[in-house]
Amino acid sequence: MKILHADALLFDNDGTLVSSMESVDRCWAIWAREYAITAEDFARVELHGRPAVEIAADLLPADAVPDALARIEQLEVEDVAGGVVLLPGTAELLARLPADRWAVVTSATRRLAEARLEEVGIRPKNLIAADDITRGKPDPEPYLLAARRLGVDPARCVVFEDAPAGLTAGRAAGMRTVALATTHPRSELVADVVVRDLSAVSVQAGGGGVEITAME
Repeated sequence: MKILHADALLFDNDGTLVSSMESVDRCWAIWAREYAITAEDFARVELHGRPAVEIAADLLPADAVPDALARIEQLEVEDVAGGVVLLPGTAELLARLPADRWAVVTSATRRLAEARLEEVGIRPKNLIAADDITRGKPDPEPYLLAARRLGVDPARCVVFEDAPAGLTAGRAAGMRTVALATTHPRSELVADVVVRDLSAVSVQAGGGGVEITAME
């Protein structure tokens, strides 16, 4: 068991709060076929935890990226219904947090992130999406922006992430990190604490901040 104290909790979305992995894989496979991307080229690109614009830029000429980005967003938004589920512990943990003590920090576009969250009944007061930043994870910009929006010292934030890129971003922002072993092996997760999912985490909010108890 490990206990952390924070002023704010910052959550990645997919793989942390919700799972849409089947939808993601399905939509990107359709997209790759439409843009004639070979299986070999597609396999070498990391999909999870990165903004779609960066993935498209890795695979296509620059002049093709805007249309390709619009297409993958359309595919994923259309696939939201029935393609997103809450991960264990998410609803219970968020219900115990004041709205101004947490934010969702996602590599998805705002339109897609809001559609996925709405599908499972999560309505964060604070959401940082790909539209809000110029450099995505593993750059610290998304998490630093979330701290500014909440008015919290980055050193007093705890990041919850399932992807190595997001954990790298959290550490680079000077924040403590809790890794969830929902999409990657524990051996790939570098964090202050590693748990199976949010069901292994409990929180107690008070005037002095939030106490986080994590069962490793």
